[in-house]
Amino acid sequence: MKRLHTIYSSIIFILVFTLEFPFFMILLFNKKWKKLSYRLNNTWAYFFFTFSFIPYAIEYRFKPDKKQQYIFCANHFSILDIPTMGLVIHQPFAFVGKSSFAKKPFFGFMYSKFHILVNRESLKDRYNSLIKSLRAIDEGYSLAIFPEGGIKSKTPPYLREFKDGAFRAAIEKQIPIIPVTIGDNWRALPDDGEVLLRRIKNRIILHPPIETTGLSLADVDDLKNKTFQVIQKQLKAMHGDNFINTARPKKAVVVV
Repeated sequence: MKRLHTIYSSIIFILVFTLEFPFFMILLFNKKWKKLSYRLNNTWAYFFFTFSFIPYAIEYRFKPDKKQQYIFCANHFSILDIPTMGLVIHQPFAFVGKSSFAKKPFFGFMYSKFHILVNRESLKDRYNSLIKSLRAIDEGYSLAIFPEGGIKSKTPPYLREFKDGAFRAAIEKQIPIIPVTIGDNWRALPDDGEVLLRRIKNRIILHPPIETTGLSLADVDDLKNKTFQVIQKQLKAMHGDNFINTARPKKAVVVV
């Protein structure tokens, strides 16, 4: 049954994207239109989760102002986290994601045109992605980033150490960080190599923003740790038993 559900959900994902692809292409013709891609992302995510019968609940502890820019930082334990971010962000935004997405047929083309790709193994590429991120903010976009730098944790719901990029960008542009806790995708579609989908309700929480006004680059580590603690404490509240029964990764920050 899990395998059938996985195949069916994959078909839904591809079908919805195929139907939306011409509209993505139209948006490329005009820089102002391009910002509307978030609406297609919202629609794609909604139809995927709804028609794949994957339950979810979004809790907005803070309602983002569409006229304000933010950097949305979320934990990342599952490939389901990508459409999840499309589900919860309702304003123009650009993902900062791994460059290997560009190799995916059709999806990779769209992703490379609307979002920011980074090869995290390359110092030069990481620097270039930061420059592109700052430019995207200047153009009026918010950013969506998984600050762990990909699916790194082998022991979810423990986070891996956050990288600096999101927090440097937030401080340089003096815009708030919104921590996002994605509670259950790691149980619904774990990164275990099996790629078998389970019908587990995903709880998503958008936390109040962490302000950066007046901060300097000397505050990057403090901002990074505050964001880490918000998400990790929420995961601990959701999955207390898993925290007891799962080994803590060596590079994780201890939650008190």
